[in-house]
Amino acid sequence: MTYFLSRYRRTWSGDANAVRRDVLAGIVVALALIPEAIGFSIIAGVDPRVGLYASVAIAIVIAFTGGRPGMISAATAAVAVLVGPLVREHGVDYLFAATILMGLIQIVAGLLRLDLVMQFVSRSVITGFVNALAILIFMAQWPQLTNVGWQTYAMVAAGLAIIYLFPRLTRAVPSPLVAILALSAVAIGFGVPVNTVGDMGRLPEGLPSLAVPNVPLTLDTLRIILPYSLTMAAVGLLESLLTAQIVDDMTETESDKRRECAGQGSANIVAALFGGMGGCAMIGQSVINVTSGGRGRLSTFVAGTFLLFLLAVLGAWVGRIPMPALVAVMIMVSIGTFSWNSVANLRRHPPTSSVVMVTTVVVVVATRDLSLGVLAGVLLSGIFFAGKVQRMFAIERSESADGMATYRVTGELFFASVDRFSRGFAADEKARRIRIDVSGAHFWDISAVAAVDKIVSRLRRGGAEVEVVGYNRASADLIDRFALHDKTGVELGVVPH
Repeated sequence: MTYFLSRYRRTWSGDANAVRRDVLAGIVVALALIPEAIGFSIIAGVDPRVGLYASVAIAIVIAFTGGRPGMISAATAAVAVLVGPLVREHGVDYLFAATILMGLIQIVAGLLRLDLVMQFVSRSVITGFVNALAILIFMAQWPQLTNVGWQTYAMVAAGLAIIYLFPRLTRAVPSPLVAILALSAVAIGFGVPVNTVGDMGRLPEGLPSLAVPNVPLTLDTLRIILPYSLTMAAVGLLESLLTAQIVDDMTETESDKRRECAGQGSANIVAALFGGMGGCAMIGQSVINVTSGGRGRLSTFVAGTFLLFLLAVLGAWVGRIPMPALVAVMIMVSIGTFSWNSVANLRRHPPTSSVVMVTTVVVVVATRDLSLGVLAGVLLSGIFFAGKVQRMFAIERSESADGMATYRVTGELFFASVDRFSRGFAADEKARRIRIDVSGAHFWDISAVAAVDKIVSRLRRGGAEVEVVGYNRASADLIDRFALHDKTGVELGVVPH
């Protein structure tokens, strides 16, 4: 227990430089969260305060309960797009109730170790997920770059110049923060005609208050919210776990993904109780945080608390922040998120890996649904892997002077290779004695057992004496449990090894 408490404290504290970096990174993230949260509220069909309060609550709570220090969680588009019909048909209180149930489901998922499903997500899928998100982040800025004056383009260009050139002078202050402050001063001081954060929607005034959703506690309510809660929980966990893996790679550290599942659940419950919508990890803001120097839980906590300070105290000034400044930051995030090496690797990597990566990107961008893209990539990865293993399967036949025909089976025998296994045994009218040597093979499922049963039965009906030898221990266990004919060590005298 002492070890874990000490390890947990280290994710909060550090030297003075680490604390400074966390604080400044959290401030940058807080500023970048505002237009995103407002936009996601519009997508969900709710008041802007629902997305903003959700971002405050989720960021603060996940700083304590999450399993990935330095990762930013808040209201997200992935969840917002799912709840529009619920809000339109039943009202915002049902959204809050669905978010509470979403959180409970995520806590249960953490207890059940559903985070282990990440082991089945290949590197190609993760790369496709990252590239698709980078494209979506850039596309999300497009409305701010169309039907606008030249001043907007000039400020975006200036913002990008500051972001990329300022670090050559000093890295003491994150360059995105410098860009936001400098462009805000220019826009406000000279009255530059550009869109502002206030144009996105009315900012809330004051602090959020605790409120229980006003819905009847009946089975009808559960029937209404359960489908939404399940989908929100699944999408939220999927995006959070993938983002955690990306931050792991960026920081070269490990995270506790089981704890992250439960932490996301607790954060969503608190968000709903304070009038917020559901959310999850945000790759864009997480990249901003990490590239700005944020590594610890303090950066996430500062992002949430500073956002609350901005809304409660400096709302009037926040509304005057020029959108081109935030667009420049998000373009930087898009450029930094995209895996440019993956383009060159399309020719160097195996074709199947490239197909999986490109498919994930295409499906996510086309549907705007991260879960569908990842699901498509995982399914393709599984199909390609099964095909690769199936092609490694082989059968060789030899015959001794005394007329004994021996079939040597090598490779993995499972549902995808049983057809090749069956076709490998041509009708043998000459051999009256047949030995099937499986010492170089491994049996994985009942399809393999059924295939052996079928071959042994067919050959014996043709009048041949058949024996199967060489089962390894795991294959022998399957045969003993599920075979209809010969059992290892019983009828054949085979000793598993």
